[in-house]
Amino acid sequence: MKRYIFKRLLIGSVALFSFAGCSDILEEKPHDFYEPGYFKTEQGVVQGLTSHYAHLRWIYGQAYYYNSVQTGTDENTYGQQADGNFKDHDLSGVGVINPASSRADVVWNNSYNDINTASGIIENAAAVGIANSLIAESKFFRAFDYFLLVQNFGGVPLDLGAGELKFNSKPSRSSKRNTVSEVYTKAIFPDLVAAVNELPDAPRLTGTATKTLARLMLAKAYLTYAWWLENPNNIPTYPDTPRTDPDGHNAQWYFQEAYNIALDGINNPGTYGLLPYYYDVNLGSNDRNKEIMLYADHTEESEYYNGASLTYGSGGAPDNFAGWMGTFNYTSIRSKNASGAAVSTVQRAADQFLGRPWVRMVPPIEVFTKTFADKTNDSRYDGTFAAVYRGNWNLLGTGLTDVPTLYNANGLPVKPGDAIVTFLNDEPATAITYPTGAGDNGVGAGVLPGRSDYVISPLGISRIVYPGLWKLGPYRTDNAGGLGQPNAGSTRPYPVAKFSELYFVAAEAAVKGATGGMSARDLINVIRDRAGKWRWDNNGKVAKTADNSALLTSTTPAVIDINYILAERSREYYGEGYRWYDLVRTQKWNEIAGKYSIGGSNYGQHTPEVITRTIEPHHYLRPIPQGQIDGMEMSDADKKTYQNPGYN
Repeated sequence: MKRYIFKRLLIGSVALFSFAGCSDILEEKPHDFYEPGYFKTEQGVVQGLTSHYAHLRWIYGQAYYYNSVQTGTDENTYGQQADGNFKDHDLSGVGVINPASSRADVVWNNSYNDINTASGIIENAAAVGIANSLIAESKFFRAFDYFLLVQNFGGVPLDLGAGELKFNSKPSRSSKRNTVSEVYTKAIFPDLVAAVNELPDAPRLTGTATKTLARLMLAKAYLTYAWWLENPNNIPTYPDTPRTDPDGHNAQWYFQEAYNIALDGINNPGTYGLLPYYYDVNLGSNDRNKEIMLYADHTEESEYYNGASLTYGSGGAPDNFAGWMGTFNYTSIRSKNASGAAVSTVQRAADQFLGRPWVRMVPPIEVFTKTFADKTNDSRYDGTFAAVYRGNWNLLGTGLTDVPTLYNANGLPVKPGDAIVTFLNDEPATAITYPTGAGDNGVGAGVLPGRSDYVISPLGISRIVYPGLWKLGPYRTDNAGGLGQPNAGSTRPYPVAKFSELYFVAAEAAVKGATGGMSARDLINVIRDRAGKWRWDNNGKVAKTADNSALLTSTTPAVIDINYILAERSREYYGEGYRWYDLVRTQKWNEIAGKYSIGGSNYGQHTPEVITRTIEPHHYLRPIPQGQIDGMEMSDADKKTYQNPGYN
């Protein structure tokens, strides 16, 4: 394990610039690694604490990890330009997940260094006068990392070479995996319980860990472990072990504890809370709001604190480039000028609706016809997708700033800011006339009588043309009237934990039999009440005052089941990296994501095709990365035993 422990402990930007002056941010200094004695100094401990937050950038916003928890679920399939990274994870016959191709390697390769840093701080910090509340941040992150690992790989090592949960400073090329129950009961639960008890109610600096954040993670860990104990569909675990709890509790006890802890978080929110409108949660100008409890931070203020270039994207961590993956190539859209020549109407820009297109990940049609069937009353579709692409040829740098009018669908005039291509909310009463191939508009969109915008209906969405993911789109204030820097990684923070999830965790536990002051329906209706409230029509670019909360809450089923919880989670967190964990935890992956519909990979292919995935029980665990297997000095038999079944 040693070769991972000291790997790339870079301290990049964890500083948050929106809310506070210099005294309220984390001061960062780059280190390639920490020597063991460094944690016996106050400076070493403080910098080690800072590195916990920096390490989040190597996982969250990293597009290939993002792909591993989205592609292959009901939220995403592969796009027209996808390579094996994406096709392998789709499990639809176009690729295979194996130890060399699984992009869960991002979790493995970037968790153990942080775990070892945490152990070094936990062992040494008190001796140099560091407060328990600060040491609790390391306890939180050690548990956080182990929780990621156990969900992806099953049982993982607690001993990195110096003993279980001990700081390791000597190279070791051998490793032994603990069982899932040991990882939870020896590492995750004790550290998170301590974090809940010892962390402050309010963050010590903007964005640092608190009691409420620790409660959310503890509640999620209890919930996930309860499902693991119950094992409703007999999914195998590894290393093989009885589904019994070393502390003698059953699944129901853990469901109840998940509920209790989540309710504690709801009732004792500290500085957190729900925003009044869903739209504002993911609005770029409102980043780091009170609903976001943890994030992998970035900034447009400086490359030093951003952790990546401000002008170009590397296509690798620590860039935040996940948002590129679900962006179709809108720059192919064409209108005509007065002479009849084709003109690029929607140009690449650092705008939350646009950004850098990579066409790697696509929402299946069912996302629009089932998950977000209600796009009129429920604001979450409008606050999730870029469904209208508007002309921006007038921006500085395009060479078309003096062109006031172009001609679009039906030969009708359009001006800058007008809709050029619209993804319709529903199938229209009048059939859309689609062109053969790309057509005059360049992307194979169709026409409806009297409309100046080209259109595509939900059933016309394909692997090459589809709504973008607005919520992860770039936001910058330095575009200066031009296109800005659309090729750079996003300088926005990537959200990792939201206050709203406390309601979902408690509701899911209540569905599984937990009882208390709020029923599952009560809890979900808090979320649905908010979803019904509008202050802005995002895709319409117009103020909208509407309150559909009574309608949404009244139509919530009297008795909620797990499938309803999962559908609500998708409406709330679509495209944020939750989905694979949700489907694996509840063992609903094959049931919910085993089939999907999508159009073809070429422009003009709007006829949906039903695709079947082959999701086997062994897929519920990711393979141990091949690099880890190759790097261990163990016999071939021991290496084979180390690997998760189904991947040898």
